[in-house]
Amino acid sequence: MSLLYARWMPARPSQRAVLALLFKMIMNKAQSSSEVPQGSPATERASAADYYQLLKPRVMTLVVFTGIAGMVVAPGNLHPLLALIGILCIAVNAGAAGAINMWYDRDIDAVMKRTIKRPIPSGKMVPDEALAFGIVLSIASVAVMGLATNWLAAALLAVANLFYVFVYTIWLKRRTPQNIVIGGAAGAFPPMIGWAAISGDLTWTPIALFLIIFLWTPPHFWALALFHESDYGAAKVPMLPNVAGARATKWQMLAYTLILLPVSMVPWFMGATSWLYGMTAGGLSLIFIAMAILVLQAPDEDHGAAKIMFRFSLVYLAGMFAALMADKLITTLLHLGVS
Repeated sequence: MSLLYARWMPARPSQRAVLALLFKMIMNKAQSSSEVPQGSPATERASAADYYQLLKPRVMTLVVFTGIAGMVVAPGNLHPLLALIGILCIAVNAGAAGAINMWYDRDIDAVMKRTIKRPIPSGKMVPDEALAFGIVLSIASVAVMGLATNWLAAALLAVANLFYVFVYTIWLKRRTPQNIVIGGAAGAFPPMIGWAAISGDLTWTPIALFLIIFLWTPPHFWALALFHESDYGAAKVPMLPNVAGARATKWQMLAYTLILLPVSMVPWFMGATSWLYGMTAGGLSLIFIAMAILVLQAPDEDHGAAKIMFRFSLVYLAGMFAALMADKLITTLLHLGVS
């Protein structure tokens, strides 16, 4: 392993430093991969349900939904079976990245109430199994996506997976309170992947959809971090509320929702959607801003508004992409009726 590492290291010092850090972290983690958290049963056999939980199904649902939206609004045609395979590849690849994330984060998952019941910290699964499961699914999903749709979609799928694993999980999550801001890009790829799977190219519309999810991610996760601050503190994960405090976090949440309002309208401004999407995007974004204001006004020890904002953030993203698909369907039907 060390010989391969030395042979393929790039010449630039900055690149060597980054890869050296990543290589060291992976090797250190791999050396302890057979460890099971103290107090957890080590002999319990993993069930199909445990492997399913390893895929982070709640996260996968939104990933798949936004990926489908990218397919629906993209110009072009693809056989329904191949499109279904493409959706499955997006789901499996997102789940695979989640499995590798759980393998790497098993030590902090074991001390957080929100994650302690996951398969690895609960002792239902040996870490090596989770890692192998994630790697196999990652490679297979990219390969199948390339064969079923096109290699641009497959490349974007691979980049999203690698970004989530290496940039977010391994590099940023434990080092900077901006982990969610930068690492959130990984979750913004699905609409571009879905678009590329159908059209075989990228335009400004899928990039705008990428930016919507990218800007949505910080207020969404920081709302969660506000009422799980003690959990992240126990795990020593530098989420913004733990580092900068609740007040600074709330101001940044408001700032992101304000920026999100005009960005959410870009597909309408570009003429890619009709007034239906534009009105929905504007309305939902204004409500999101109002939620952020309520969170800002609430006492720092009162997490009720943050919990409501977190739940609404899920409705917001689902509503935005549902409106996007409904807009495309209605516009298509109207054009068919006219013709």
